[in-house]
This record gives sequence, structure tokens and C-alpha cells, in this order.
Amino acid sequence: MSQIIEQLELAKLASGQLRTASTKQKNLFLEKLAELLSKNKAQILKANAQDVEGATGLTEAMKKRLLLVEASVDNMAQGVRTVIDLDDPVGQVVSSHIESNGLKINRVRIPIGVIFFVFESRPNVIIDAAALAIKSGNALIVRGGKEACHSNEILEKLIQEALASSGLSKNCVMQLTDKSHEAIYEVVRQSEYIDLAVARGREQLISAVKERARVPVIAHERGVCHIYIDEFADVAKAIKIAVNAKVSNPAVCNSAEAILVHEKIADKILPDLINELIKNGVEVRGDTSARARSQNCVPAQDSDWGKEFLDLIVAVKTVRDIDEALAHIEKYGSRHSDAIVTENKNNAEKFLNQVNNAATLVNASTRLVDGGIFGLGAEFGISTASIHMRGPMGLADLTVTKYTVEGNGQIR
Repeated sequence: MSQIIEQLELAKLASGQLRTASTKQKNLFLEKLAELLSKNKAQILKANAQDVEGATGLTEAMKKRLLLVEASVDNMAQGVRTVIDLDDPVGQVVSSHIESNGLKINRVRIPIGVIFFVFESRPNVIIDAAALAIKSGNALIVRGGKEACHSNEILEKLIQEALASSGLSKNCVMQLTDKSHEAIYEVVRQSEYIDLAVARGREQLISAVKERARVPVIAHERGVCHIYIDEFADVAKAIKIAVNAKVSNPAVCNSAEAILVHEKIADKILPDLINELIKNGVEVRGDTSARARSQNCVPAQDSDWGKEFLDLIVAVKTVRDIDEALAHIEKYGSRHSDAIVTENKNNAEKFLNQVNNAATLVNASTRLVDGGIFGLGAEFGISTASIHMRGPMGLADLTVTKYTVEGNGQIR
């Protein structure tokens, strides 16, 4: 307990330094970090190989999520460089007006303070989080999953070297030294030191954090993403989008877990779509109507609707119309990302307006819902919370606003 509090106290002190750090100093950190990632590629890959070798009980898709290759490290470095080019949100004036009494009222962006970030698996996440936290002026305490411990350790070492080189305290980014689950739950109770907790990982972990927290929690929960293929869809386009949404990386939260097909286009598209999915190694679990159009489906169970497979498995269902598709998504979706494939503008607009989620797409793959793709440079993750921090979390999402008031002797 004392060890945890000691770390939290150091992070709180570091957040005070960061609050007034210049954009130039924060960008210097980012430049150094990108340079260190490129220079230490071999060490990073060696540490990651230890993690992959020691991984047990993971599906092949999950192992792919854990694995780093040369291109992965290059992408991490490039992601950091992209954040350099983004505007510093700290100090941005969101709104400004002058009242009738002469008071000038400004609303200005400021850092949140100390962020506790719990995540699992993907080692690149610690780099994305550090880059965004420092640029937005926040101190960061991270707790990664044990499956990526060697990768996270080498990456933390490089982060702290970059902090020192830029004149910032190494305590601006720290891994929680106590690796127990009890330590996580202890940290999220420390409202004196922690301003925000961000939880990203398994559903059980996120639920446990939310249940025990005495600080605000932004949850990056499961991604049960749907592709709805409308009766007015372009068949070739629909197949391309649906296959990409499932196959390109099935172990991530923005991959499609269910495909809904309008019954009027089912005969035209389902045989080819199912064959294409199977050709790419996907197990297709179809409802009665889907199986009638392809013998290659296995029967879908009730539990398959609303399930996050995170694997090469997808559930396929036919629906009577767009309203049934919307009702299905409302019941079984996770408010992450959902897409419609259609050439009908009215249906596209209806889908955009009625689906309650973090990201809604028209004629595009759910796999595109990502901070880098959205021009955010990187992301903390994809928030499914029903508050202002929703969808891919970038720099602006790691700030809050305060009012600054300029007067000339006014009193009340």
C-alpha cells in the first residue's frame, strides 16, 4: 500500500510540472522518443519475442495482437511523430465572450491531471498513451497485462529516457510497480491523487475497475460491431467491406462480429459473401435463412448474437428491413462501431441518426474506426461511454475546460 501511495504522490508532483510545460518541451520529448524507438528496434523485438514465447492460453488471433514486427515499431515511431505535428490543446480558447458588465469570459482547455491507464495485450498502447498524455500535459500511470510485461518494460525505459532528455521528470510516465489485481483496485480508489482512470481490456477487468472506482472511469469496453447490408447495397462493395471488417484483424475491438443482410438482397449476396469469408478462414454461424442459402454455415446459437468473438468467427442473420436491423443492433450491440452498406441516401441518413454508438459508418469498414485513421495521431483507445469522451480518444479528449475571467474592478 505504501509503495502505491509513493508512486501516486510522485505522479501528482510530476503533473504539476507538466501543467506548465511548453509545447516546445513536450515536442522535444516526442522527438526523442521516436528516435529511441527507431534506434532500439532490435531490443524491442527481442523483449517482445520473450512475451510471445511465454504466452499461454491465447488464440492465434490474440497472439497476433501481442506480436511486434519491425513494421510495428516503425509505426509506433511514426505515430509519435504524427503527434508532434498536432496542435497542442492546452491553452486553447474554446469560447470567449464579453458580458454586459464588461467581464471577459473565456473557456480554456487544461490538462486533466493524473491519469491511471489499465490495458492488456497490445504493447504499442503504452507508447500511444505516453505520447498523448505528455502532449496534453497529463501525468500517466500505466498497468499493462502480464502477457506483454517484457515489451512494456523496454518501452517504459525508452519513454523515461526521452523524458529525462527533454528536461521532464521520469515520474511523468510510470508503470505501476505492484502488478497484482488488488493494486489496480487500490489505485482507482485514490481520488486524492488520480483524476481519471481509463480501462481497456477484458470485460471482466473493466467491470471490476468500474465497480471499485472512486474516481471517474472511461471504459473502453467490448466491441460488438455490426455490418448491415441494405437492400440497396452494391453487392461487390458490400462483400469487400464485410470481409475486411472481419478478416483484416479479428482480434481487435473494431472488427465486425455480426453481419445483418436484408432479405431482399440475401439470394444475390449471401452465397458469395459466405464463401469469401470461409475462403479467408472464417467460421460463419448463420441463422436459418442464411443456412438455407449456403450449406457452409454452422447453426448460430442465441448466445452468438451480441458476442465479441475476437477471432475468425462471425454471426450472420437476415432481416426484414432496416428497422429490424436497427432493433437488433440496439439490443445486441455494444455502442462501439456499426456500419451500413447502401446506395440509398435516406436509409444511410436513418442509420446514422438512429444507431446509438461511438462511430457510425456508411459504405466503409468498421476497421477504420481508429485514432490514427481519424487524424488523431494515436489514441488511448475507443471509448464506449455515453459521455463527451466517446469514440477514439485523442489529445483534446485528455483535456477539460476551465473558465478564466478578466475584469476591471467588477463586484457583485
